[in-house]
Amino acid sequence: MEQPVLTIADLNALAAAARAQEKSGPAWSLASSDLNLNLVRLPPGDEIPGHINAEVDVVYLAVAGAGTIELGYAGGSMETHAMAPGGLFVVPKGLHRAIHAGEQGLVYLTCHRRRAGLMPRRAHKPHASDE
Repeated sequence: MEQPVLTIADLNALAAAARAQEKSGPAWSLASSDLNLNLVRLPPGDEIPGHINAEVDVVYLAVAGAGTIELGYAGGSMETHAMAPGGLFVVPKGLHRAIHAGEQGLVYLTCHRRRAGLMPRRAHKPHASDE
């Protein structure tokens, strides 16, 4: 049986490296047998558009910079919360969320239960006899 691997990460160092990058998106990732972690960098003005994650609860931890997170239930009102270093958000599945980077950009960590990757599937093409 394979031994689990211990990982120790310096979030401040990872955030500094992420802020030095030009690109938006995941700057560091880790997947264990149970968890997925992603350090995400959003440059100033970038956003993660509103969406609903119906599969897993997600923990968001703001690490550097600043921004906002909008949360709410489908069909209900949205609440906007400031994201600043040290801010922790435990967002249950089914909740609508959107993240917006402020003027300094935003670096945040996500953590959630590992889930299966998205698998492509072939679209059903109707046969002449199906029409």
